[in-house]
Amino acid sequence: MVEGGKMLTVKDIKKKFIKYDKNKNKTEFYADNGITFQAETGKIIGILGPNGAGKTTLLRMVAGILEPTSGSIDYDGLTFKKNEIEIKKMIAYLSGNTKIYNSISAYELLTMCCELYDVPLKEREKRIKEISELLNMSDFLYNKIEKLSTGQTQRVNIARCLIHNPKYYILDEATSGLDILSSQIILDFIKREKESGKTILYSTHYMEEAENICDYCIMINKGVIIEEGTPEEIRKKTKTSNLRDSFFTLIGGTQDEE
Repeated sequence: MVEGGKMLTVKDIKKKFIKYDKNKNKTEFYADNGITFQAETGKIIGILGPNGAGKTTLLRMVAGILEPTSGSIDYDGLTFKKNEIEIKKMIAYLSGNTKIYNSISAYELLTMCCELYDVPLKEREKRIKEISELLNMSDFLYNKIEKLSTGQTQRVNIARCLIHNPKYYILDEATSGLDILSSQIILDFIKREKESGKTILYSTHYMEEAENICDYCIMINKGVIIEEGTPEEIRKKTKTSNLRDSFFTLIGGTQDEE
């Protein structure tokens, strides 16, 4: 990918964990081991791999939730150690299992998020209305979140990420477990945000989904990058017709998928 300019740069990051067996024997392992990539402005970067590949750990480090054991993460020349507040205002992080208050309405949650991110008071109602229309939330905006379907709740989750108009989206399995209609609404939203110049890291194990929306794909297995490139480049390198077959070709079959 292109060097230089304003972008997200991840360089040789590693995350070591320690686990103990039933006999209390200690084992060290790397969930991610030497991950390097760049995410250019206005691109959708797919982080692809099976469950347990290291995708979520990677994105949590990129979002500043976990600290890498080693390596560096740089947003437009800024780092978490020196510029954490500035970076947090630039990014939005969403995972498939993000928990939100369920005893309040979607509208009340978005109002709270406006306050949290210092959205000017005079702009809040307009911003909430725009986001509600963008994600087809008007019919349930004032309903309590606990009464919403899984797909509706995930749209509320994405809405709260939109409130402060972030430059970078970090989306971890954003459509996992959703019905086809809710998934498509979210995928259409991602495409629109790309067209407006946003940069999106999109983690998924749905290879067909990635093939449809990603400009560049990074395939991860067992904590390391096994291939990267545009979907077309990866298909060409592996002599396959789709990314699912490409992945299986790269790992030597289906035995490694969890």
